[in-house]
Amino acid sequence: MERWVGKVAIVTGASSGLGAAIAEALVKQGLIVAGFARRKERVEELAKKLEGAKGKLHAVKVDITKENEIIDGFEWVKKNLGPVHVLINNAGVARTTSLIDGETQKWKDILDTNVLGLSIATREAVKDMRANNVDGHIIHINSIVGHRVINYPGVNAYPASKHAVTALAETLRHEFIHNKLKIKITSLSPGHVDTEFQKAAGMKVDPNTSFSKIKGSNPEDIANGVLYVLGTPPHVQVQELTIAGIDEPY
Repeated sequence: MERWVGKVAIVTGASSGLGAAIAEALVKQGLIVAGFARRKERVEELAKKLEGAKGKLHAVKVDITKENEIIDGFEWVKKNLGPVHVLINNAGVARTTSLIDGETQKWKDILDTNVLGLSIATREAVKDMRANNVDGHIIHINSIVGHRVINYPGVNAYPASKHAVTALAETLRHEFIHNKLKIKITSLSPGHVDTEFQKAAGMKVDPNTSFSKIKGSNPEDIANGVLYVLGTPPHVQVQELTIAGIDEPY
């Protein structure tokens, strides 16, 4: 991790859950982190907690579903922090509905965040890395449902959005090779993680099902996975990393 000390990382969805844990881990490793989030005040609270750490956290108000805000966020980082070396595409949402008679806006929320927002942020990061001749690293926080669809009521378009992330990561890798870029791309796929994610999505777990008994991972486990991936030598690329609790059946 030493080569990243003092370098700039952007973490999207940094206000809670995985994003907050990843931002904290990077700051403790000495990176200068821009935490993109709609709830800027929560990132500011985390920044105060991390005062005195090896690195520093900056809160930047960005709604990842709005292209102009993503572009403005990258421009702020460019002017105030410097070239981007690491992008963690963590922002993601789920919405409880169905495909049979689902609500269109909920589908749009999922795709605008998990697919289009991720793609726009990636484009802006690559643009900055190329302009500054940076051999950076991009990590898409994916999901196990980006590889196989589990039988869980109400997931609707969410698995499709994460399958898209899997394809986007691999397509980006091909583009990097074609353009002779040394930027790394990793898809990191957690299983069940104990965060606010399900509550925010309106998902209610039936206490009588096996899902309610799964412990899964915690946000710090996923943050440690990010550190592992970033810590690999320049000639090594972890293309896919899956992290799940030992009792997860899917």
